Amino acid sequence: MDITVLPHFQASCNAITTVLLLCGLFFIRKGDKETHRACMISALVASTMFLASYLTYHYLVGTFKFAGAGAVRTLYFFILITHTILATALLPMVPLTVYRAWKQDFEGHKKVAHWTFHAWLYVSATGVIIYWMLYRMYPGGY
Repeated sequence: MDITVLPHFQASCNAITTVLLLCGLFFIRKGDKETHRACMISALVASTMFLASYLTYHYLVGTFKFAGAGAVRTLYFFILITHTILATALLPMVPLTVYRAWKQDFEGHKKVAHWTFHAWLYVSATGVIIYWMLYRMYPGGY
């Protein structure tokens, strides 16, 4: 398998996650708990596939350098740093949110899900932006 396709796969996983999160929000606001649940579990699967692919790719390939300069470089690193900080924060937040829903502690779930949703949405959407800037807009190298 050509591992250079993995960043494209990762961006797809992030895009799918973004759409599923927004659909999940839509359905819970409509009161459709079952469809909300299906969307959120699917978002979790897409994110898990992203993470496995990301870790595999960077273990085998290493770092891909951003080639942009000036203001766009500053913007890229701002997005990357905030993305990375929130992605790290999500590692305990997502399982806690899922656990509370699984235990049917919906009040507790709602409290943490508010923060988890916004962080997760930002991370998945900026993941696509980072991909676009790094591999499409200003392709660098290894």
